[in-house]
Amino acid sequence: MNTTPRILILAVATALALTVACSNETAELSPADLPPLEASVTEARAVTAERAIEVRGTVQPTAQSFVSARVMGPVVAVNAFAGATVAKGATLVRIQPEATNGQLSQAQGALAQALAAHALAERNLARFEALHAQQAASDLELDMARMQNEQARGAVKQAEGAVQSAQTIASDADVTAPFPARVVEKLVEVGDMAAPGRPLIRLESLEGRRMRLTVREADIHRLTIGESLPVTLDARPDLGTIEAEIAEIIPSADPATHTFTVKVDLGKIDVPSGLSGRATLTGDAVERILVPAPAVHRRGGLELVMVLADDGSARTRAVKTGAMADDGWIEILSGIRPGDAVITDAAAPVADGTPVEVRS
Repeated sequence: MNTTPRILILAVATALALTVACSNETAELSPADLPPLEASVTEARAVTAERAIEVRGTVQPTAQSFVSARVMGPVVAVNAFAGATVAKGATLVRIQPEATNGQLSQAQGALAQALAAHALAERNLARFEALHAQQAASDLELDMARMQNEQARGAVKQAEGAVQSAQTIASDADVTAPFPARVVEKLVEVGDMAAPGRPLIRLESLEGRRMRLTVREADIHRLTIGESLPVTLDARPDLGTIEAEIAEIIPSADPATHTFTVKVDLGKIDVPSGLSGRATLTGDAVERILVPAPAVHRRGGLELVMVLADDGSARTRAVKTGAMADDGWIEILSGIRPGDAVITDAAAPVADGTPVEVRS
């Protein structure tokens, strides 16, 4: 008789029996059979406090300028480079002066001619006045001499104005700094052609910084010029909180973003322009739910808090957190109700139903 089928049947039956036994063992396990969690429990508390509104901004200099020339000509010298500091009146760019110097010489020559003509007209007037007193010159001749003298005087005034204008243009061949500044960008090289209105050097003031804040239209009514706001710089936490005074509020909103621009003075701190930062506005009073910060566990992008259920076991809830409070508690925006018993010192979330032994 062939015994192979019997052996196979017996092996299959044994395997099924073991599988059923293991399944029964697993079904009998429950969280209550797990070791209890010893932990401290604190009630989530509800407080009424003013809501903090955070607005973002960037640092800007108090004054900045794109320096340009008032005359046209080739650039013969550039005395500035990015990062350099310059005093007020320092020469930044020099434009070839020959053309402007020629205009000045022409104007000075015309003034000399006008002065000579005026001197002659004055002497001529004096002679006709003497002749008229002796009745040797007619009234018309005297009037003509007076007219010529006035014309000569006017020509002198016109020539003097031309000289002043030429001197101003000649001085404009040297482009100077309008205030003590730091050079941000050099926009011209030797040999380039300068022209009126073309930017040559970009400057920003040495002292004084402002932050340009973007404020929602729903919050702009909370701000007034002269009020102080707490400001922090993202890249300079060592500066702490800076009390910044509101200097300007642009009265029109951006139609695309529905936001207003607010400028606040940061004082004389020396930080680069372009840094990002934030200011805190005081909002309306709202009810906030707070739990101790150690009660919040972050796993895989989720924020979790364990609470003590009525049966004395742990339950895990997904929450959404808000801002930190000053006393080490954190705001819970959803997932927890006031009065919930929150487990505060567990090392990590445990399985729901795990019994909890509360520390006294």
